[in-house]
Amino acid sequence: MKHYWLPLMALVSPSVQAVEADLAGILDLRYSVTDSIDSYVNGGLGKFRYNDGDQLSIAQAGLAGKLEWDNNLSLHAVANGYLDGVEDDLGLTEIYLKYRTLPSQSGLRQGLRLGIFYPAISLENNATAWSTPNTLTPSTMNSWVGEELRSTGLEYTAEWLGRFTGRSYDLKLQSSVFVHNDPAGAELSWHGWMQSSRQTLLHEKLPVQNMPARQGVLSQQAAASDPFHEEDDRPGYTLSGEVKFPRKGLVQLGWFDNRAIPYEQTNGQYGWRTRFGWAGFRWKLPGRFSLSGQVMQGNTLMQKPSREAVVDNDYRSGWLALSWSAKPHRITGRVEEFSVTDNDQTWGDNNDEYGKAFTLAYRYQLQKNWFLLSEFNWLQSTRGGRVYENQPVDLVERQLQFASRYYF
Repeated sequence: MKHYWLPLMALVSPSVQAVEADLAGILDLRYSVTDSIDSYVNGGLGKFRYNDGDQLSIAQAGLAGKLEWDNNLSLHAVANGYLDGVEDDLGLTEIYLKYRTLPSQSGLRQGLRLGIFYPAISLENNATAWSTPNTLTPSTMNSWVGEELRSTGLEYTAEWLGRFTGRSYDLKLQSSVFVHNDPAGAELSWHGWMQSSRQTLLHEKLPVQNMPARQGVLSQQAAASDPFHEEDDRPGYTLSGEVKFPRKGLVQLGWFDNRAIPYEQTNGQYGWRTRFGWAGFRWKLPGRFSLSGQVMQGNTLMQKPSREAVVDNDYRSGWLALSWSAKPHRITGRVEEFSVTDNDQTWGDNNDEYGKAFTLAYRYQLQKNWFLLSEFNWLQSTRGGRVYENQPVDLVERQLQFASRYYF
């Protein structure tokens, strides 16, 4: 990775003297009551981050640090910690250099990010340390982004600001090249979609669920998947566009392809060719309402060295949220639908899944940076592979959460 840093490091000259430091954070203390089965986090097939029962936890202790020089260059690092009784841990989730120019006379502003960062997908996780400001739990779509997707590479952004030319909208185009995300898709295949506020830390590996195929064609698969592994030295890429109407809303469209070679593996870590497109919008409505939503659809493929498919899954997920706000109150309701379609013939590895979910969240602003939240989650799913663990194919899971969140 050292050579990736050269273009931006060249921007830091000995003459640069002024540097400004900034530290922001979030502390989320949460009480949850969960009606489910063992969580996906520690290898189960439950869709929530918490196991069945009640739990008092530190759901997120996040820090976002920034060093900013006077030449528009900044260094960002984000760390998160969890003390939730399921998987307690602490570590980095992002670290990158960022450079952004001032707008030109035509309104063009350009930017670069270099390092490890989230691909610019989620419309929900836009608060400190990639937290969700309006709900306690992101959608299934963005929960998966937090679990298995991270870009290690370079991102370029071009923005055309409409106010400079009299247009009523801003246009943004982004592209990135990245490495170290070859096994992405493994967890989505083997535990399916889930709904969780837990982000995978950069040093973590994720347990692989039990299935008969692990004693057969998947016997070489490691017991834990490393989502940030690089197998084939082939960079992936993202392309996306966004049109933003100031004080009204935005629409987005994007494509992700990790370009992994799906028949290579090292020490039980396979390449998974994972591709998907996504689209989304956010819009203000009359009467203090706002509407937002996203959809994602794609495919992930893992093969034998002979190039026969071992796992070949189509997947999709979509959510729609309606929010009402009148300070200090905010109420958000979200509905979702998701599926995985298993196209291969591998015995003992049934990944077919279909489900729906509903979330209702209430947020009260107690002080400027202090929020009290409550949330109810209902998730119904049909997943044939649960019979391997003597769990019901059709399952309804429920969760009630109360949280005190402090941002600083």
